[in-house]
Amino acid sequence: MRVAESGQGGAAVGLLLREWRTARGVSQLDLAMRAGFSARHVSFIETGRSQPSRQAVLVLAEALDVPLRDRNRLLEAGGYARVYRHTPLDAEDMRHIRGVLQFILDRHEPFGAVVLDRYSNLLMANAASQELFRTIVDPGLIAETHNIMRLVFHESGLRPWIVNWPEVAEHLLSRCERELGGPSADETSRALLADIRGLAGPSATGRHAQPLKPADVLLPVHIRRGEIDVRLFSTIMTLGTPQDVTLQELRIETFFPADPESERTIRAMGKRG
Repeated sequence: MRVAESGQGGAAVGLLLREWRTARGVSQLDLAMRAGFSARHVSFIETGRSQPSRQAVLVLAEALDVPLRDRNRLLEAGGYARVYRHTPLDAEDMRHIRGVLQFILDRHEPFGAVVLDRYSNLLMANAASQELFRTIVDPGLIAETHNIMRLVFHESGLRPWIVNWPEVAEHLLSRCERELGGPSADETSRALLADIRGLAGPSATGRHAQPLKPADVLLPVHIRRGEIDVRLFSTIMTLGTPQDVTLQELRIETFFPADPESERTIRAMGKRG
């Protein structure tokens, strides 16, 4: 179904595609080879001289690994209807998915695990992660926000108790810049990114997202408050090949003890909890 005039749609979708190609660091020739188009055709689409078909938009988006939410935006900019569903996690259709996620969280006990959305809002959490937050973070802040990034960066959150704060802050700020900025940014993500930069302080000024390195898969965190002294590392998992915007944007973050002493402390916290 077409919903826009050809000229307007061609110019709008071309601009968005160029933004994504630039963000991915891909040349027009490379994109053309990936998509099976000529470089001239890609150039004409980006400049609005050629109106791409619905299939062409999808092929180019796939070649650029554009998130499903933004593929819908590309289609709408080109004058076409959305393709990918966006089903809330609490919907009846998501009951099975919620069950699978809860199974993953439960099986990770006695270590912490959480499910986050694209803005790092806490959607689900196992008992171990809730106990850790209750023990370390100011209760008033927990009541105020369920956003993990705000809970970490806030002065009443985890920040004062993270021994290796500069390392953790640099890693998380870079993650925020990558995930909340760029072509996929919307009003909510821009506002959240501004908040995180403000909480981080002047060190965040002018910071740009750094490319991922192999070591970035694991984030070491050393937390010390009173008798609690634990070293953790976290990993982030995503669901494979989802065809729903919500499912693609889900993040499952799991925490592991980095040494035997930390494991004993965490197990003891679980028993008390």
